[in-house]
Amino acid sequence: MSQEILSKIDIAHIDDISSSRNEPDWLKDYRRNSLSIYDSLPIEMSPLYNKYTDAKKMDPEKVSLSTITTETVPSFLKRRLSELENEICIIQIGTNIHRISLSDDLKSKGLVISSISDAIENNPELIKKALDASNPKDDKFTALNNAAFNSGIFIHIPKNLVLEKPIYFLTCLSEDGHSTISRNIVFADENSKSTIVQELYSPNITTQQAYLELLNTNLAVNAQLDVTTLQMMDQHAVTFSTRRTDLAQDSKVNWYSGLFGSILSRYKIEYFLNGTGASSNDSEVIFGNNEQSFDIQTNVNHESPFTEGRVVEKSILRNKSKSLFKGMIRIKENATKSNSFLSGRSILLDKDAKSDAIPGLEIFTNDVKATHSASVAQIDEEQIFYLKTRCLSHEEAERTIVEGFLEPLSRKMSFQVRAWIAYLIESKWENRELTINTDEELAKFVEIEETRYNEDSEIEQHYKYR
Repeated sequence: MSQEILSKIDIAHIDDISSSRNEPDWLKDYRRNSLSIYDSLPIEMSPLYNKYTDAKKMDPEKVSLSTITTETVPSFLKRRLSELENEICIIQIGTNIHRISLSDDLKSKGLVISSISDAIENNPELIKKALDASNPKDDKFTALNNAAFNSGIFIHIPKNLVLEKPIYFLTCLSEDGHSTISRNIVFADENSKSTIVQELYSPNITTQQAYLELLNTNLAVNAQLDVTTLQMMDQHAVTFSTRRTDLAQDSKVNWYSGLFGSILSRYKIEYFLNGTGASSNDSEVIFGNNEQSFDIQTNVNHESPFTEGRVVEKSILRNKSKSLFKGMIRIKENATKSNSFLSGRSILLDKDAKSDAIPGLEIFTNDVKATHSASVAQIDEEQIFYLKTRCLSHEEAERTIVEGFLEPLSRKMSFQVRAWIAYLIESKWENRELTINTDEELAKFVEIEETRYNEDSEIEQHYKYR
């Protein structure tokens, strides 16, 4: 078993990872090349962001890496794992795949859910395709992940398969204090339709643990994929996630992110709308307290005509927490008739909270629609006063304003996702443990969301009683 701290990672550690997994020579060379690039790159590629980013808060002297981590399931997670026993799921504890649940019927239809190690052996062509799409020169942490990933998952949704139930991908850092570098790959073939729910947890330990993720998602022609990411890690942990989604003709992705945990969260998200008619919808909710820091970069790249992109980020910040939103719309020369929207908005609940937004546009053709916006504001005291005159306490007034702030965004989500996010916001507001156990309390949130704003039902009742 090889152990090393991040600041001293070298070729010997990389080779130990490859040897422990019997990886092919082409992958060993890929790792080595990525490591040499990692050493040469700065934390931020753009000097514009250097003075804003908190990415350097991750201390390489404290991040411990190992080829093997403990398989012990943290006690707080056991209840959630029992709830997923009958669901389609893959559970990762540290660097270990704890469990994969997949019915024989879905296996026979071609659905593949496996560890990245098994996929390298059984699906080498798709793995190479994903690795080639990830350029280590793009970002320091992309290079690090390509060089030193010690775990990961692979999901392949075959052609024409429509999944009625979601695939759950749950990850928890190990209790031994070691960090995880995860290489995750998802392929959705032609005309497939599926949903993935990603849950991120970590144990409550005092050492600085890191979850470093690189996720490649590839959608073929007319594929549809809904992804929900819920980050509920302990505030001693650090999470860095780099995501790239490639979309072919008429494919569509809806990605909902709820970021609540971790002392430092750095997310770099890229959408490449490569095929005519492709569309992406990205919705991000951030709720920070104490001294949490959220560093979010979301880019939408329109490569073909008639493509659509939508990014909406909303932050709620308490105490001394802070957020940085960096967004960019790029519409290339051949992407006429494209339509793109990007928005970053923050509401500050305390005077020491801070938020910066840096949206941008790069448009290289005519006959397109593109707009971007950003706003940062403290909570309106007049609104607080008005609500208090309606017999609400100061805290109830704040929560009502926050609900209204999130409402336009939450309407784009499913009932279940809205319920999860509402439940996590309430849990964080009341300093409860961050989980999405489907108990009676959470069921109430789902029931409420199912009955809110059901416009079709309202119309049906109107005609029924005329």
